[in-house]
Amino acid sequence: MIQTLRNAFTIPDLRKKLLYTILIVFIFRVGTAIPVPFVDAEALKSMMGGLTGGDTGNLLSYLNILSGRAFENATIFAMGIGPYITAQIIIQLLTVAIPPLERLAKEGSEGRKKLNNITRITTIGLGIFQGTMYYIMLKSYNVVRTYDSDFQNLYVSVFVVTCFCAGTALVMWLGEQINKKGIGNGISILLFTGIVASGPRVLTTFINWWSLAQAGSTQYYFVIPAVCIAFLAIVWFIVFMQNSERRVPVQYAKRVQGRKMVGGQKSYIPVKVNMSGVMPIIFASSIISIPATVKWLAYKGQTYNTFWYKFWSIFDTNSLFYALIYFLLIIAFSYFYVTIQYNPVEIANNLHKNNGAIPGIRPGKNTIAYLSKIISRITLLGALFLSVIAVVPIIISSVSGISISFGGTSVLILVGVALETVSQIESQMLMRHYKGFLE
Repeated sequence: MIQTLRNAFTIPDLRKKLLYTILIVFIFRVGTAIPVPFVDAEALKSMMGGLTGGDTGNLLSYLNILSGRAFENATIFAMGIGPYITAQIIIQLLTVAIPPLERLAKEGSEGRKKLNNITRITTIGLGIFQGTMYYIMLKSYNVVRTYDSDFQNLYVSVFVVTCFCAGTALVMWLGEQINKKGIGNGISILLFTGIVASGPRVLTTFINWWSLAQAGSTQYYFVIPAVCIAFLAIVWFIVFMQNSERRVPVQYAKRVQGRKMVGGQKSYIPVKVNMSGVMPIIFASSIISIPATVKWLAYKGQTYNTFWYKFWSIFDTNSLFYALIYFLLIIAFSYFYVTIQYNPVEIANNLHKNNGAIPGIRPGKNTIAYLSKIISRITLLGALFLSVIAVVPIIISSVSGISISFGGTSVLILVGVALETVSQIESQMLMRHYKGFLE
């Protein structure tokens, strides 16, 4: 990866794209440090004690990780790229359910442009909604400055929500600029940047463990190297699974075209093990974190010996019940996402149009059934891979009491985005190599 980046900097065009991407990332990090006016910093720090003290597993801590810790500081980028990701998920789901949107998806570049505009509008709507909910939460904890005049209070509320919404629109625009003028994969790079920004927290945790070990808790002398080894093993496992694929052989029939005989070559259909990427984890995390958020908002850190408090407590991120539900949701969303993204009927029809066939499998229904069987098995393997990466840190947290609940998810996003970005850079370098060769 380092060699790829070094080679990219030797090409003037790619060097400009990389520097432009770095500039956008710098602007994004500056935005995460600019606080919204009319917010009491000390009261905010007190309110966010559950978040700043560690990842508690509710929706708020999840948004906090995705926003690069901007959520807990109520900055202009507090909503982060969450609304844009949610908007993309909603539009993808509606594309399957609503025929007009499905037709737009099949119209090529013009249809995709219209869908992108719909996604942008949906993002702004979600930014307004989430910004309003965040403002209401801040106001309920007396974090927002209040005045005697109702008009002034109305002005403050509109101003704060507008700042949050404008920050959402600006983050979306920054991601699109990376796609247009940078190296691409803009939203993922901003998500990568936000998670990397939590690195100092990880370093602080290791320093605290070392202090505890010197204070007499000798088990931390074993915890620190064990966590480091586990981290390296997880990274290797993610890289291996991300690059793994099942290659379905395809034989194209020979045919006469003019005076030449064409076709007859062999090829294959690559079916990646992790076809859905990290999207099932994002889906599952958003849903499973809602009960913990309800508990956090309803009880505000207090403990009550009531039925409902105990009920919401079983969804705490360090509970084994949480890990089980999380595991099942990831598998379910993996199948759902692959179902709406990959259509065996369409693949079989494309093979038939190009005079291609899978050796030993009759065209038509048999090919569709064969591809469906392969995709189903590969999806199960990919879903188990995602579930293990996401759930194992939760189980470790439940057993050891060490809060690393989102560790596997964060590492998966980091490694996945890094691999995709390097792959894009290599493909752009290869295109320029062929272009120079043809000239």
